Amino acid sequence: MRREAVPVPSSGAVIAVLTRDFNVTHPRTPSPLEVAYSECADDLCTMVAEGTFPEAEELPTGEAAPRAGDGFIRLDPQGRVVFASPNAQSAYRRMGAPTDLEGSDLAELTAELVGDSFESEDLATALDGALSRGEGSRIELTKGGVTVVLRVLGLHPGGRLAGAAVLLRDVTELKRRDRALISKDATIREIHHRVKNNLQSVSALLRLQARRTRNDEAKRALYESVRRVASIALVHETLSMSVDEHVDIDGVIDRLIPIMADVAPAPGAATVTVVRRGDVGLLDADRAMPLVMVITELIQNAIEHAYRPGDEGTVELLAHRSTRTLAVTIHDDGAGLPSGFTMEASDRLGLQIVRTLVKSELGGELSLGPGAHGGTDAVVRVPLQPL
Repeated sequence: MRREAVPVPSSGAVIAVLTRDFNVTHPRTPSPLEVAYSECADDLCTMVAEGTFPEAEELPTGEAAPRAGDGFIRLDPQGRVVFASPNAQSAYRRMGAPTDLEGSDLAELTAELVGDSFESEDLATALDGALSRGEGSRIELTKGGVTVVLRVLGLHPGGRLAGAAVLLRDVTELKRRDRALISKDATIREIHHRVKNNLQSVSALLRLQARRTRNDEAKRALYESVRRVASIALVHETLSMSVDEHVDIDGVIDRLIPIMADVAPAPGAATVTVVRRGDVGLLDADRAMPLVMVITELIQNAIEHAYRPGDEGTVELLAHRSTRTLAVTIHDDGAGLPSGFTMEASDRLGLQIVRTLVKSELGGELSLGPGAHGGTDAVVRVPLQPL
């Protein structure tokens, strides 16, 4: 084994060392690709030791970085191709180039293929900067639906202009996938937007019906339906404005609290203030919908059943989130649970909905018991790791 050490200087001091190892026990004739790689590596290592490589380059957002294995072209000081790897040949053939690139002027050949004067000028400028001043740059070319990203590296070991190395990558499929993802995301957001509009229409119809209903029990049931539909609509609205499938639960809850205050009160009802302390944070869409439903049902349950007519009280939403678990506590300072109360025996629709959602949709646990300083605590614990 033969080892070569390349110092990496910075501000006059060596801050690292690169090593190149060569197996000399089995000599053989290297392929043209290996020779081209080795010669380019020699030049780059010399430049590293001199402190002239790497240099600052502009990297446009979203541009895929090409590697030597994606496609490699070596240019002489005049800009002619002295070697092109099979992948580089293939990428240029897809743009309509002749079978063999070697011997051709890369700037002229690319200008003929691309046809776009701006892209041709960008490549010519990049190659001129690399060949005459040793500069590096990155550009993107498109022809006939084929998109290729090129990184041009000027080679100037020992201050001698030795041509350039061009790394290129065919990113046509990546671009197609990006366009498909953008289209898919836009479609999903539009679906969420339309679902939200439809749910708001349903909520408005239920509210209108509740106002026309004289039966107090039916009116209360309709208003509860208004609140439940509104909570689902708000989640869809949040998703329609999001670039990913995650929901800011705190923002949704803060918008739902006034809705609950609007639909809950009845003549002579208690005056209850709802306060959120702590952050629930972001959740994926699959868990956001049931969790919002659970929280609003528990808050509504506390408002309706923890206080007597004319009382004043506060319902607190307390959230604690760790890396593995989310714990949400709905605490009220009301009269507490009735004697002998159990969730299993309760026939309240809201609690039945909560129990079902916590267990089947969230894979969590629900407990209901006395608070440490009076009142009642409803605690929901949800695992954050994938179910």
